[in-house]
Amino acid sequence: MIGAFFDVYNELGHGFVESVYQRALPIALSQRGIASQREAALRVCFRGEPVGDYRADLLVEGRIIVEVKAAERLVHVHELQLLNYLRATELQLGLLVNFGPRATFRRLINTRRRTSPRPSAVVDPRSSAVPL
Repeated sequence: MIGAFFDVYNELGHGFVESVYQRALPIALSQRGIASQREAALRVCFRGEPVGDYRADLLVEGRIIVEVKAAERLVHVHELQLLNYLRATELQLGLLVNFGPRATFRRLINTRRRTSPRPSAVVDPRSSAVPL
């Protein structure tokens, strides 16, 4: 995945809006034989009731959430956004990639396990997201 990120960065450089990189990265992943889904639907539920719907930039191999940024630099709020997605879905691994002036990435790991009822989210593979 990181190799695909650098492939896209090296070819396109920085300066485009996030959506350009969000569309290019799945192409690079696919050419490496890695399955991904753009805009994977995440539904957050509280006590069994839906309270929010979100879209993860990419869901790779059904188990890794990738959040794409095109910012001057990564900041803590970017990490928190991805961590919330991970905690809500109970997925363990996330990758935050930034197509800014300097190519940067961060791996985030969700080490929290639910022991009491908490909000939950479900990744819906039948969503209207674009399959790749």
